[in-house]
Amino acid sequence: MISKDEILHVAELANLKFKEDEVDSFVDQLGRIVEMEGNLSSVDTTGVEPTYNMGDTSTVFRADEGIHTQTREQMLENVPEVEDNLIKVPTIVAKEEDE
Repeated sequence: MISKDEILHVAELANLKFKEDEVDSFVDQLGRIVEMEGNLSSVDTTGVEPTYNMGDTSTVFRADEGIHTQTREQMLENVPEVEDNLIKVPTIVAKEEDE
């Protein structure tokens, strides 16, 4: 069974914030998912060939040609913040204090 502490630990690693009632909901949902996986592992698959690809295995090749439809200046007009002619985005990974 998945514990509330495990949910909170994974949420912290993924930089996710949950309300208290959401955490309880995830404990229940993930517990049911793990239980379903346990049921699947008990199915006898003797003689069943493994599935390596779920899609069509034929590939249609085409020439990989770049098409320039906009200039850099036109593209940068649509972004909220530009610095040194590059798109500036918010930091998503926090640095450790000792770095």
